[in-house]
Amino acid sequence: MKQDSEAVNVPACFISNHEGFLGSIKNLIKDFVVTELDITGQRVNTAAAAAAAAQTPACASSDTNYESSAEFKENSYYSVSQDPDDSADCGGDVTIPSPGSFDLSVILGQPVSEELEQFVLTLKDEKPTKQELSLGYFADKHHRANVHRAVRHRFPFLMTVTIQPEIRVREDPDYRELSQLVTEDEAEDFFRFIDAKVRGSSYTFGPDDSKEHRTAVHHFLSRRFGKLVETKSFSDQGTTAISVRLREQGRPKKRTAEERKEEEVYTAFTLCKENLETLEAISYMAAALGVLPSDFTYAGIKDKRAITYQSMVVKKVSPQRLKEKTAEFEKRGMHLSQIRSVSEPLRLGRLQGNHFDLVVRDLRPHGASDVHSSVANTHTRLAALVKEAVENVEARGFVNYYGPQRFGSGQSIQSDRVGLALLKEDMVGAVRLFFTPEEGDDPQSHAKRHFLQTDNAKESLALMPLSKARERLMLRALNRYGTGPDGCTQAWLSLPHSMRVFYPHAYCSRVWNEAVAHRLTTLGHSARRGDLVWMPEGQKNLEDTGEPSSPQIHVVTDQEEQEGVYTLGQVLLPMPGNTVKYPENSMGTWFQERLARDGLAECRFRVSGLKLNLPGCYRPLLAFPRNLRHQLQRAAFGEGAGEVTGGSSRRSDGQLNGSAVEGKQDSLALTLNFDLDSSCYATICLREIMKCDP
Repeated sequence: MKQDSEAVNVPACFISNHEGFLGSIKNLIKDFVVTELDITGQRVNTAAAAAAAAQTPACASSDTNYESSAEFKENSYYSVSQDPDDSADCGGDVTIPSPGSFDLSVILGQPVSEELEQFVLTLKDEKPTKQELSLGYFADKHHRANVHRAVRHRFPFLMTVTIQPEIRVREDPDYRELSQLVTEDEAEDFFRFIDAKVRGSSYTFGPDDSKEHRTAVHHFLSRRFGKLVETKSFSDQGTTAISVRLREQGRPKKRTAEERKEEEVYTAFTLCKENLETLEAISYMAAALGVLPSDFTYAGIKDKRAITYQSMVVKKVSPQRLKEKTAEFEKRGMHLSQIRSVSEPLRLGRLQGNHFDLVVRDLRPHGASDVHSSVANTHTRLAALVKEAVENVEARGFVNYYGPQRFGSGQSIQSDRVGLALLKEDMVGAVRLFFTPEEGDDPQSHAKRHFLQTDNAKESLALMPLSKARERLMLRALNRYGTGPDGCTQAWLSLPHSMRVFYPHAYCSRVWNEAVAHRLTTLGHSARRGDLVWMPEGQKNLEDTGEPSSPQIHVVTDQEEQEGVYTLGQVLLPMPGNTVKYPENSMGTWFQERLARDGLAECRFRVSGLKLNLPGCYRPLLAFPRNLRHQLQRAAFGEGAGEVTGGSSRRSDGQLNGSAVEGKQDSLALTLNFDLDSSCYATICLREIMKCDP
């Protein structure tokens, strides 16, 4: 058994007693391919699914405001203090002061004002640029506020950023995008309207009789300014225009029926990703599409070090718009296919399971090798070992442990420890555990180390790689709200619910793994009195309503144990939660003591501050692979060689290969193909087959 951090996540407990063999997996990304099985049992990447795809509708407008974009705006020029006139007509258009009402030469000084004018001229003639200009250092916050306000009003296409006490300016990409949809004068006036922030005021664009064009404008405004404004189209004397109204603070947004319909646009697709976490892929796609990560739904999370195919649905993005981004996604190791309209999001767990195509390389027997044994004898022995192992696991199954990836394999701080801190509502402790760095000085670890040493979220954010979406979301929130208990709560809330709940689930998974090992060690490999099983069909307890009671769990009786009514494969163990029933034998006591040891004796498995509720579930002790097929091949990395059967090797032309080449060319590779139910781990199945951590 491995003695590293991965091995301690999975107790050393097996079901079958075959010898097994050694080997390695994931030498190449293509050695581990996972394909989701939908609720009908069909692989999501099949041609049949593509044929059923619906036609793509016209692009609809969205009402999404990408969180990091909005937060950046609020932290920069939108944070300038304003003094709107309380007597302003909140029902009409706001009157925008003329640009001449701000004298930049007085506020900035003549030399800096002239330098700014020259900077603007270079921007007007160039393509989008990240070029910046420093306006100098301003110690007084009121002076800084005046600089922000004056520059933004004079040049609406500039973005002002404070890196205290310095103020820098650069081109605002939102302005450039809007100016391609409306006239430049309208774009400038709209940005002045936004900067004025007169509560309840509105701004109206010029007449626009193109519905498609209005939809594009609606979409842009909602995506970039949805938290600040609401938009609607209205007709007057035969022409149609878009009106933008600044939201009333604290009042919920009221949407028209048409806007509500636009919000209900759902686009399904099959995501093929390579060497990417599911949540990392979602974060990148969300940023590219200008939506929130929470607008993506999926049936399950897939391995990182693999090629995986899974179904996804994104809200508020049309099929056409998604197709326009596919080339960009492919550069990041994501291929989207079968893009189509659907009527609803996906639900977590809405899948039958996963199909696996795996290659185990460099096979060898356990123990010391016999140096005098021939290659042919070694291969013959390995073929027998593989055959016995595969047949045993196919018939008897394997212990249904959660795999090491559930706990963040390779990390110095396991995800379950973060989850325990969250369940104890220790928000600060959970954040500090989350930012515990790995050994070494890679950019991510360096940024985490800097945060723990300085508590400076802003500097740590600048150091954090752009690909680390979770870390960057949390650091933004910590910079905005502080690193105290309330700030840390906001940091966790900045993550989508699926990311937040991962950590408490990891803790519950750790407890479950320990529970099943204890159950098998102390109560053996048969169903025992007090164990939990699913209630047999036809014997469900009926309430007065005639409906089955829930949950439909049956406690094994003493008589049923004696008569062997149930097998070990039917026994369930609960995942800790607030709705589960615990076994009515020694395992019930074990769960109580185990949770108490972690300070969770009174835990309700709810973290209201983070909107987390863990009801728990029931997980079978054993899992069984279906449609299991295997093939042994002799070749370096298993390519270009014939099948090995009973020690004989056949070339692809069917002839016996009588010669053997020394070295790696004589190693065997095992190809395995099988299906597993959802939430079952192929690495754990391999572990039972090989009797070691692959």
